Amino acid sequence: MKRVPVRDILWLFVITRLLLVMVTYVGYILLTAQKYSSNPVDIGGILTSWNHWDAANYVRIAQFGYQTPFDVAFFPLFPLLIKVIASVSGNRDYLLIGTIISNGALLGTLFMLYQLAVDVGGEEIAQRTLLYLCIFPTAFFFFAPYNESLFLFLTASAFLALRRQRWWLAGLLGLLASLTRSAGVLLMLPYIVELWMTRESIIASRQNILLRILPVLLIPVGTALYALYCWHISGNPFDFASVQSHWGRHVTWPWLGIWYSLTEIFWFQPFGSFNEVHNVIDLSATLAFIALAIVGRNKLRASYSIWLGVLLFYILISPSIANVDTLASNQRFVLELFPAFITLAMLGIKHPRLHQALLIVFPALLATLSILFIMNRWMV
Repeated sequence: MKRVPVRDILWLFVITRLLLVMVTYVGYILLTAQKYSSNPVDIGGILTSWNHWDAANYVRIAQFGYQTPFDVAFFPLFPLLIKVIASVSGNRDYLLIGTIISNGALLGTLFMLYQLAVDVGGEEIAQRTLLYLCIFPTAFFFFAPYNESLFLFLTASAFLALRRQRWWLAGLLGLLASLTRSAGVLLMLPYIVELWMTRESIIASRQNILLRILPVLLIPVGTALYALYCWHISGNPFDFASVQSHWGRHVTWPWLGIWYSLTEIFWFQPFGSFNEVHNVIDLSATLAFIALAIVGRNKLRASYSIWLGVLLFYILISPSIANVDTLASNQRFVLELFPAFITLAMLGIKHPRLHQALLIVFPALLATLSILFIMNRWMV
């Protein structure tokens, strides 16, 4: 096992956090203050500028619990952690605590993901993987109190536990992941694949194969517990899925969302419209990660490729077909596809000009989209 470069990871984490703080300070003030004014803006507004969209929902649920019928769309582990820490610490600043948890989970993810990427291709690929993840155009969701970084931390940790053949730990982490996002239950598939790939060593060492199979049953327990809670409050154990129609999401063919997005861009939306650009962002992220899944299918471990494939499929079969942006939030969902970032790192090393282009395009888009978020524009 290679030594984890703690100092390098900490520097990457700190620098990217400071850059987002700077973007918040400069962007919020320049876009809210009057022209040529010497009067300060509302300082409280700067501090709460990240409390928008789903962040506001998680913070509210942590503070007051599930209140509306649509709140059950937000899985419970992240707001529960906010609530517990607020209760234990006596600090009732739920927004601050949620932000700390989100950023802390990102830091943990970087350490887990480094070890996974090193196993795939060595130190340089691992370093590039972390860099691309931190400067990705929508990586600001790791800064805001969203559950993306917590889910990524739990799934990456589960994969590392599988690689180390720590089956019970992997099952427990999978349980927590399925309490964080609905897609967490899909970790059962890579678990089974990893178990199959290591079956010969397990048999050769005369280990009890049943004790290696049983932990996979822990993974859906998280979803089952939440379904039980939904049944208790609404009478429908699958309420967390059925309420997705509130946001126009419906289960359909995986290519339909892409087709609708293309028709919006090239047919229905006038050139230069807000909806056109939003469709372009979500469609570009979707197609890019589909391409990375295809390119990396023979470069990555089978369980990584399967995880990438099932997550993409899960995202594609539930587009927001009732909205003008049918692929809404895909630019955020792709953050969870950590094997694709490993593949992107491989490509960046093989093609230096691609790496140089990413170092320019990614931070520029990250700053732009971060400002849109803190100004409460449509970035979900």
